Amino acid sequence: MWEQRESKDLNKEVVIMGRKIVIVGGVAGGASAAARLRRNSEEDQIIMFERGPHVSFSNCSLPYHLSGVVRDVDDLVLMNPEVFLKQYHIDARVNSEVISIDRKNKRVKVKRIDSDEEYTESYDKLILSPGASPMVPKFPGIEQVNVFTVRNVVDIDKLNQFVKQIQLKEVAVIGGGYVGVEVAENLREAGYQVSLIEATNQILRPFDYDMVQIFHKVLMDHKVNLIVGDKVEKFEENKIVLASGKTLKAGAVIMAVGVSPETQLAKEAGLEIGETGAIKVNKNYQTNDANIYGVGDAIEVYHALTHSMTKLSLAGPALKQGRSVADHINHKSTLNKGYIGSSAIKVFEYNGASTGLNESLIKVLNIKINYDMVRIILSDKVGIMPDAAPMHFKLLFEVPTGKILGAQAIGKGDVTKRVDIIATAIKFGGTVEDLKDLELSYAPPFTTAKDIVNYAGYVGSNLLNGDFKQVNVDQVRNLVEENQMIIDVREAYEYEKGHIKGAINIPLSELRDRTDEIPKDQPVYLHCRTGQRSYNAVLALQNMGFHNVINITGSFLGVSFYEYYNDQLNERDSIVTKYNFN
Repeated sequence: MWEQRESKDLNKEVVIMGRKIVIVGGVAGGASAAARLRRNSEEDQIIMFERGPHVSFSNCSLPYHLSGVVRDVDDLVLMNPEVFLKQYHIDARVNSEVISIDRKNKRVKVKRIDSDEEYTESYDKLILSPGASPMVPKFPGIEQVNVFTVRNVVDIDKLNQFVKQIQLKEVAVIGGGYVGVEVAENLREAGYQVSLIEATNQILRPFDYDMVQIFHKVLMDHKVNLIVGDKVEKFEENKIVLASGKTLKAGAVIMAVGVSPETQLAKEAGLEIGETGAIKVNKNYQTNDANIYGVGDAIEVYHALTHSMTKLSLAGPALKQGRSVADHINHKSTLNKGYIGSSAIKVFEYNGASTGLNESLIKVLNIKINYDMVRIILSDKVGIMPDAAPMHFKLLFEVPTGKILGAQAIGKGDVTKRVDIIATAIKFGGTVEDLKDLELSYAPPFTTAKDIVNYAGYVGSNLLNGDFKQVNVDQVRNLVEENQMIIDVREAYEYEKGHIKGAINIPLSELRDRTDEIPKDQPVYLHCRTGQRSYNAVLALQNMGFHNVINITGSFLGVSFYEYYNDQLNERDSIVTKYNFN
């Protein structure tokens, strides 16, 4: 629609074009696009349809309503249609589902959920942000249990109200992804007996198997019945039957096995679907129809490290995509460098964050890349601070370039700061050498003068230079079973409190005087509490002519965390005399 206005110069006439932009989906990507569109132009008519009763709600905060961290369910709603209209002049229509797209005539058909009324709305530009739907597999007997999903405010309110009323306080969460773990944690904090069931051998796939054992232990410590490597076979009345034959009581069953991109509307309109099963878009998030864009969970995106298409169910990318679409519609330059997948989670008192590639993803995708690993444990702040705690950090880098590929961090402190630094470095093509030189803010309550990120750079650079050799904690059980020589360089009092079975205690303080006890004709593996003292011991011995010494990265603390959950789960003999988790 063209609108003519008189300018201050009466001899000139200003011609302004006002377009009608329709958005399908009023959460994350859709709401972000709408707000940016309005900031770009006051002339456009913006209509946003949301089939649910709420727009712009915090779906990532939903699980925290179960424990009361988010006390009022209405607090999850960040903005309502009235505010959208008054503050931004955006027509946000809730309970309104777009059921079809007429691309030829540039119209959408809309159905009112609360009245069954149907009408059409024209558009000049259409943005699809329908999100993704929780997957609910059709298990035999599923009608005999009370099944819930967690995708929106209505879902979480319904679940919360239900579990408060049931007499059977055992509840089960199926699926060990981020949503499943967060729901399990918050239900446990609310006092319910919670089982968390994951069909694969670990929860939280953004973390490697050696790192995720920390979270396995944390869940066990908090009396969550964690079941991995076992899948649901069928349901009976208020009961889950697993493939192993185990049965679990469940007054409520929360399905968190994953999400499927909402593509039906796009498919029926003849829009192209990508190789991942999500909507295919170009670098400007346009579909194969130049007037229709896609953002959020419903689209596939380019992974900058795997060089392949992927799906990302993350709020951050969706918000950025919405902004980019709004800019492209308004002829502003946009940049799409792809995504690397950065995320974070809290599991009771522990925090975790990851970015980029991990070893599991490299193996699953069969990526042909030569890489090495930094695995260190350091204090998250100056040790004399009362809340200082160990931080477990793992970084992958390419050999021989040193290019950073990904990182994971788990601890009680601020892991997100460290992983965000790595995510930034990856985006800028950083290497382990760059990490050594980073100048990071420091004060004893926040970090150490040389942060764990700097240490990762030192260790990575040393590995690249061939200064020493290492093995990870996941190899230690094999070393023990093979009766390999392991030297514990901690002090005698530390050794007596708990040590690897068969390990010889030669403290670092006595090492130089006891080299005659160390053979040169076989591999010798050294460890301490976290790997730092044993690294120094390895270098000292190398300087004295020992070329057969290998550091156990992660050392005794890492071994304790790595072994504990499987020791308890499988009732197997421990390879340590006593665990150490501090």
